Amino acid sequence: MIDLVFLAFIGFVMMLGLRRPFIWVLLYVYISILAPQKIGYGIIQSLQVALIAFVAAFGGWLALDDKRGAKFTFRQGLMVVLLVYCWWTTSGADFPDSAVLKWDWVWKALLFGIFLPLTLTTRLRLEALALTIALAVGAIVISAGIKIVLGGGGYENKLFFVNDNSGIYESSTLATVAIALIPLVVWFAKHGTIFKPDWRVKVFAGGLIFASLLIPVGTEARTGLLCIAALAVLLLRDVKRRMTFLVAGAALGVAALPFLPQSYYDRMATIAEPGGDESASTRLAVWEWTFEYAQRNPLGGGFDAYRGNSFTYEMPVKEEVGNTVSVEYREVTDEGRAYHSAVFELLGEQGYPGLIVWALLHGLGIWQMERIRSRWRKRTAEGETWQAPMAQALQTAGIIYFVGALFQGIGYQPVILMLVGLQIGLYNQCKAHDSLKAKREKPAIGKRRPQHRGPRDRRADGDAVAAS
Repeated sequence: MIDLVFLAFIGFVMMLGLRRPFIWVLLYVYISILAPQKIGYGIIQSLQVALIAFVAAFGGWLALDDKRGAKFTFRQGLMVVLLVYCWWTTSGADFPDSAVLKWDWVWKALLFGIFLPLTLTTRLRLEALALTIALAVGAIVISAGIKIVLGGGGYENKLFFVNDNSGIYESSTLATVAIALIPLVVWFAKHGTIFKPDWRVKVFAGGLIFASLLIPVGTEARTGLLCIAALAVLLLRDVKRRMTFLVAGAALGVAALPFLPQSYYDRMATIAEPGGDESASTRLAVWEWTFEYAQRNPLGGGFDAYRGNSFTYEMPVKEEVGNTVSVEYREVTDEGRAYHSAVFELLGEQGYPGLIVWALLHGLGIWQMERIRSRWRKRTAEGETWQAPMAQALQTAGIIYFVGALFQGIGYQPVILMLVGLQIGLYNQCKAHDSLKAKREKPAIGKRRPQHRGPRDRRADGDAVAAS
């Protein structure tokens, strides 16, 4: 039954796209994030719904959509460079079979990220894309939030639509994305036009924010806690009463402590003492190995080059006997462990060139959003008050992604590349708006501004005409 519901919805949206091809872009975003083909049980699993939407989005734009206002930017060029470089490293990867499997989805994510800004030529399209991303992620977040409230969470518990620990359904990845999207949800509650920001929208936004904050708690994702801390620090920049904000946040945190399970405290404690946790200790060892690997292979080893790692380290193990706690150091040998960091993921797979391009791609986005925020935040004219808040929301999302990416291998995460497309689209629209405004205010070259003529000048002209 659920397969028929998904297929009916996808078919309906495909029909709508015949008149508005941009809807096919939104359909691909929805399928790419929610993955209905993984949620279903029957026929939908045998259909390439993602590929169908992918082709429709590109083909619809090429054949049917309006191209006015579409521009290719420097950041899109960076994604092209990264795409080509990933292809080159894949052709000579240390582990060809594994590299091809990862390349199969990375090139689609990068290509769609390159294409997406070309379609974002109006505010309505920007808002529609942001809303689709927020609601698609929100469907997963709200469902997981309900399960956490009713049944409790826990590390590696089944909280999502699918039992697939990959992509957006990986707990730490979802925690990072959910927290990163909170400022965008707030923007919709204040400036949205597709759904007017009345009390119903604000109540839904509040519920979605609460569910997003539950994800790091319910999944016991340590990265999520760091992302929440980063969000709190970033919010201080524009809070009018900072002390009130800090006190309220601290009080809320203290009030939540009695409701948290002991397993959550134990897992969060490993942030301060990474050496006492095997997972955290492994990350440190992998990062050290990757750095040394990059010294020998500065151009990278292709996707999944981490499969060649092998290392031995000592990990302290605490044993409690009565009131006595003893610490014994044991040797742990590990191999083929993932990077657990986008920085080291790019460094190991694409070398220093790939890491520089990736860092520049996201760093420029944060800088561009800051430019829009600083230039537009004091504007009050009609149609010029929503840009600065959206830029701030996208900038905050980018910074939170950086924080989360330090501890996760999400260098090519499709949802983040969609947010990059939003940043580029907003920057292009603001730039085009200012350019058009400057042209309207600037007099044409070679033409003199009309001079004010008094009554004496007009009488003189009249006498001259009469005399002729």
